[in-house]
Amino acid sequence: MSQQEPSFEHDIRPLFRAEDIEAMSGLFDLSSYPDVRSNAYKIYEKLSYGSMPCDEAWPAERVQLFESWINTGYLR
Repeated sequence: MSQQEPSFEHDIRPLFRAEDIEAMSGLFDLSSYPDVRSNAYKIYEKLSYGSMPCDEAWPAERVQLFESWINTGYLR
């Protein structure tokens, strides 16, 4: 794995704060690789529209990192 391929544990999981995980707990677990992978397109859509997390939109770099994680095969 090159440094340019983001992984869930190293790059994606740390993006989600405890309050984000709690807010989404009724739908899926943002701390769980299988849940985030299964819902990645829904999550990406909300991130790219700025509607997730609910208190402030992510900076473009974080959204791009999440998209890159999807595009490089959802590395664990």
